Amino acid sequence: MTTHERPLRAWLGLAVFLAVAFAAGWVGSAVQGENVAARYLAFERPAWAPPQEAFGIVWPVLYLMIGVAAWQLWRRSPGVGAVATALSLWLGQLVLNAVWPGVFFGAEEFALALAVIVVLDVLVGATVLVFARRDRVAAALLVPYLLWLLYATALNAALLVLN
Repeated sequence: MTTHERPLRAWLGLAVFLAVAFAAGWVGSAVQGENVAARYLAFERPAWAPPQEAFGIVWPVLYLMIGVAAWQLWRRSPGVGAVATALSLWLGQLVLNAVWPGVFFGAEEFALALAVIVVLDVLVGATVLVFARRDRVAAALLVPYLLWLLYATALNAALLVLN
């Protein structure tokens, strides 16, 4: 491999990981249905619920960090096989990330959504731990996502009780 191919491979890798992370967000948006902002505002919410506008700010940043985390792990590894388990967990949690909005907003099945997000929490926690064994920076990039998900889990539970 020439010196010019390595940087190109790294940038292409970054583009792929970002595309996959943002695709999860896109799918989640597509399955959540119409008028999500209005429906969210119509729910009875706890006093500590974020304003509806927060989601449009927080999620793009988190998807960026999720993509960069996987890229960081991949580019620092000796090969994909060395990080196959970690990347499988990463991909699995993105699938659940894409499913949850459809269950919560699309179907308004708050109890089922709570079950989905709890499994998502566990998968992301496992992903952080597995990433940390290989690359602490990659793991650290996922921690804000895990914290936001735990907050979202509490909010999901509160909305289940209140609605």
